[in-house]
Amino acid sequence: MGDARTLLDRSTHGHGSNLKRLIIEIMIKSDRQSRIARRTGLSSASVSTAVQELSANGVVETDKGGDSSGKSRSGKVRLRELRGVAIGVDLGFNHVSVVARPVTSSFDQVIQRRETPGMNRGLRLLLPDVLNLIQDAVEETGQKMADVVATGLAVPRMVEPRTGMFTTPVLAPWRAEDRPIQELSAALGVPVAMDNDANLGALTEQTYGSDEAVEHVAYVKASTGVGVGIMIGSTLLRGQRGMAGELGHLTIEPDGDVCLCGGRGCLDTIVGAESLVAKAKQAQRGSSREAPSTLGALVHSAQAGDAVCGRILSDAGRTLGFALAQLCNLINPRHIIIGGELAEAEHLVLDTCRQELRRYALAGTVHQDGDFKLRTSALSPFAEAQGALILGLQSRSSK
Repeated sequence: MGDARTLLDRSTHGHGSNLKRLIIEIMIKSDRQSRIARRTGLSSASVSTAVQELSANGVVETDKGGDSSGKSRSGKVRLRELRGVAIGVDLGFNHVSVVARPVTSSFDQVIQRRETPGMNRGLRLLLPDVLNLIQDAVEETGQKMADVVATGLAVPRMVEPRTGMFTTPVLAPWRAEDRPIQELSAALGVPVAMDNDANLGALTEQTYGSDEAVEHVAYVKASTGVGVGIMIGSTLLRGQRGMAGELGHLTIEPDGDVCLCGGRGCLDTIVGAESLVAKAKQAQRGSSREAPSTLGALVHSAQAGDAVCGRILSDAGRTLGFALAQLCNLINPRHIIIGGELAEAEHLVLDTCRQELRRYALAGTVHQDGDFKLRTSALSPFAEAQGALILGLQSRSSK
């Protein structure tokens, strides 16, 4: 069995760079040559030449099949057996999610782990638990920690794209002195790449959410706060300082509550988890019934028929729809995908969200005939961790 580390240590210059890039893209997703060319930006001829060379060297193989006429047709390019595991970690405020996948396995064969609490404990206390989850997931793949070849990290904060570090000001629960990349890298012995969780959710949806090429995708992470990852083709729209897509800090009520960011009336203060739970507690004051203490519990109660929780989620959908209408008018996405805990409410949020989209967005941006879709993520709650795994592998192309 070959070793993925050896392949990923290839030269990053000239022809070797194209070979390495192609290997990484196949690790991310086995695919047809035409789709690999589109994902990498390489020419079809370059991909074909590289596949032929890698095939001759026993690194990849191509599935072959036949159509109804008996003629052969191109199949997916896949790696032959290799030792190596890729890791994705999502450090949420109330949870930690970890995915581990052998580099030769399909994305839907990933090992998943999820645990509460999350970053609300602080990085120093949380790190040992994160490492235990990683080790447990890696061992279930049948491999060892020494076989980890790439690691990515998703965080619900803004990340400076040029440095891979937090964009200032660093908001709670993180502290300015926190160094998650360095600490995780030192513990695992491999480089770690970090990005905003909504960005990585968008990367996952663009890569694994559909076999069709979707040019404009917006992934909405709605949990403790609201963030949006925006994919334009194969490119993440990060902005100059990594602050693109901070929909949660869009001002909805100019005279509303003060937000963690220092603003007032931000979307986060209206549909963020803390705000929604507080509304449920306020509505049920004086009642002998126990009010939900988490967003997950609130969603569960609403799905069980609780009128108060159902109304809170319905109203949250309206407010979110109003904010997403502004997004549609600005970037005109083809797909908007809702992830995070709020997505678990499904139609309780989506129905009113669609109503407000139609009311406030330009009609052409949300018209069904234009292939516009608003849906929840089928890859949730591990979409962000899956995106982190992709990021970790992509980062190896320059190392």
